[in-house]
Amino acid sequence: MKRFFSILAVAALMITVSINVNASTKAPVMPENVQTITSTSYTTSLQDEMPAAPESLGFHQELKKRFIEGGPAFMGIVLLCLILGLAIAIERIIYLNLSTTNTKKLAQGVEDALQSGGVEAAKEVCRNTKGPVASIYYQGLDRADESVEAAEKAVIAYGGVQMGQLEKNVSWISLFIALAPMLGFMGTVIGMIIAFDRIEAAGDMQPSLVAGGIKVALLTTVFGLIVAIILQIFYNYIIAKIDRIVNDMEDASITLIDILVAHKNRR
Repeated sequence: MKRFFSILAVAALMITVSINVNASTKAPVMPENVQTITSTSYTTSLQDEMPAAPESLGFHQELKKRFIEGGPAFMGIVLLCLILGLAIAIERIIYLNLSTTNTKKLAQGVEDALQSGGVEAAKEVCRNTKGPVASIYYQGLDRADESVEAAEKAVIAYGGVQMGQLEKNVSWISLFIALAPMLGFMGTVIGMIIAFDRIEAAGDMQPSLVAGGIKVALLTTVFGLIVAIILQIFYNYIIAKIDRIVNDMEDASITLIDILVAHKNRR
């Protein structure tokens, strides 16, 4: 439940930030004290000769404009996929970074503690170390008094539990990656159907009649693909991070069994 509430908190924070960004991108206010040209005829001639400058929008304003043009129905769902996917991705990245452990230093500390103070001293080292590798070491050392085989079984069993903790909620990110483009394509198809309905109702094929509708329909696909690309980058990083931690867990487990066997032989 704590992780669920943390995901909701991150999502609420991202929504607040996006609202503040949209609120801050307003039209610039012209200064009050602006010098004007006194000659009316000269001003009129300049306006006739000079072409009107196109209104340039900032990135956030342009993005907001395109988002509104796409329609709130599908664009809102695509935006929700992005917010929830990023919230889960950020939570997983923070959790995985906190789960990273210097396995060589931990193995050396456990080995030194076994030689100097026995199993209890080694377990104390594991208690003072964060991460799944330290938890696996603790479970193996807790069964070390029984036999090396019991410790090995405990390490394998608890390693599976820790692997499940690392991969928790990652499947939701892959769901949002697949869902965002699908929603975009659905919005595009519905927009095309509406455009052809307008053609049928008008009885004439006029480009100006359907160009706007087709443009709006394609915007949902563009935003869906953008959301999928962003989440795919985070997903690949998370998967690579999980694989690295799992490899460290496997190597550390083998090292622990070797340490326990050497400790048994010395006794």
